[in-house]
Amino acid sequence: MKSPAHSLLMNNDMIIRFLMTLLLTTNLYINNYCSNTPSVSPQSEFSILPLPLNSPSLDGHLCFENTHHAANDFGNRYHFLPAAVLYPKSVRDISSIVKKVYEMGTTSALTIAARGHGHSLEGQAQASQGVVINMESLQEHKMFFHIGELPYVDVSGGELWINILQEGLKHGLAPKSWTDYLHLTVGGTLSNAGISGQAFRHGPQINNVYELEVVTGTGDIVTCTKKHNADLFYSVLGGLGQFGIITRAKIFIEQTPRRVKWIRLLYSDFSTFCKDQEHLISSENYFEYVEGFVIINRTGLLNNWRSTFSPQDPLQASQFHSEGKTLYCLEIAKYFNPEEIGTINQSLATGRKQPKSSLVLNPAARITSEVIEAFILSPETFMSPGLAPKATLPSGFPTRINNVDFSSVFMTCFQPFTSGSEVI
Repeated sequence: MKSPAHSLLMNNDMIIRFLMTLLLTTNLYINNYCSNTPSVSPQSEFSILPLPLNSPSLDGHLCFENTHHAANDFGNRYHFLPAAVLYPKSVRDISSIVKKVYEMGTTSALTIAARGHGHSLEGQAQASQGVVINMESLQEHKMFFHIGELPYVDVSGGELWINILQEGLKHGLAPKSWTDYLHLTVGGTLSNAGISGQAFRHGPQINNVYELEVVTGTGDIVTCTKKHNADLFYSVLGGLGQFGIITRAKIFIEQTPRRVKWIRLLYSDFSTFCKDQEHLISSENYFEYVEGFVIINRTGLLNNWRSTFSPQDPLQASQFHSEGKTLYCLEIAKYFNPEEIGTINQSLATGRKQPKSSLVLNPAARITSEVIEAFILSPETFMSPGLAPKATLPSGFPTRINNVDFSSVFMTCFQPFTSGSEVI
């Protein structure tokens, strides 16, 4: 039977906050308490919580007020308010907090959660009346690109992938495998899997890691690789944060081509969609990016974020209505450098002429399989950056399939990413 004191401790938010303050500030000189003014550690008369006598100070700070943002995530289904949010400036900050909670033993209900950019779906990065660690504030490790026989980028676990992309382009380097959305933290995606259209060739992001630094559940700071502390290495990657907090990672990188041909293939037949996707991912050295998705096209593709149409072009917009049909789309990309454009176009043209190839390489062979295919357009339709492709469908090509009007749909486009004056 639980004692009244224990019940009071578990159920009274004010007392929990008070004890949290005692735990994390007694002999732990906090430089900042949500302000720039150093706080003085209060002397506790309680001996309920085992606190070490030589606790180091925090380089960052703990915040006990305005913690509501840490009770929200992308899923927007669960809202657990933490007692405090840690804004670490060093790995030692994270280690200190984890170690103190570990030393409280199994009788404590206090929990810790590492939060990146807040894109969990079911409250995984929340800690009800516990401590949420804001990983984005961890900037102790500056991003470093190592060039050599084994090139990698050394980054903080709280770094965003978009920042790695932007910094890497300055050096002509980038990770081999990405996620579709880049405003996520390194530690967050590596704790899951990190899947995108490059995964079929390079594996998910967790397959492209050279080394990790991890704060374990006991507060220890451990470096691990495939050969050193391998059990921890493989447990943390894709481990959903159950085996430790990723504070630093060395990720494999490669030279980045400066241009990309970005192509979309639109299907109304699911079987054909699957067959072509399987063909593409099994083809060697043809495309670097292949990803499929479903479009519930109840309002038309015009207002869809993946649309290649301009809302200012009412003629094209009026000719593309699916009447609520479900469509399937393959998004593929070929990376190359400007001097390779002739070879790339020749390779694509050769593929179209192969009689036994899949439809995505030979549209004339399987027009009846209800798919609009990107390579029907000539190489000239890959226009300069900023120019919309202008072309018409080949003579005799069906313009309406299953009530979907394709008479002016151009599924091939040139989508540049610019870095200075260079197109990549």
